[in-house]
Amino acid sequence: MTKDVMDAIRERRSIRHFAPDSVDEFTVGRILEAGASAPSAGNIQPWTFYAVFRQDIKDRLSKAAYAQESLISAPVVIVVCALPEDTAARYGERGRSLYCLQDTAAATQNILLAAEAFGLGSCWVGAFEETAVAAALGCARGERPVALVPLGFSAGEKPQPPARYDLSRTVKILH
Repeated sequence: MTKDVMDAIRERRSIRHFAPDSVDEFTVGRILEAGASAPSAGNIQPWTFYAVFRQDIKDRLSKAAYAQESLISAPVVIVVCALPEDTAARYGERGRSLYCLQDTAAATQNILLAAEAFGLGSCWVGAFEETAVAAALGCARGERPVALVPLGFSAGEKPQPPARYDLSRTVKILH
């Protein structure tokens, strides 16, 4: 049973410690479907998703990400790659340097929320060497890794909600 989207948004936390239980490919497929359902500039969908189950590749991803252990222990790691030239073909430099990154960020957020809805833990990892990740995956020319998402059942980790600014500080309403 999946969660209501607002519950998933409120309850999602970065999980970095995973139980050894596997995640079935059907569930991973549904999570990837959520990523692929994200909005994108001009509906170009400038992304490739890698679902990494192989331990040797997860080891290489961890090494590329400054030895982040969650990438080794997670049963699966989803790597979100941008296709900057696909967006640049329509929107030029702004598409290459901004729109494709916004699009893959939306896809990554959908992946995180879908994982939460399915009762799985995940974490958005952005600290990594792009060229090393691309090499580990055998990325096609033009694919730019932008997010690593270790995914699995939490090993009991239950982080407290982080402090958030009051909306009065962050929201400006113009009538």
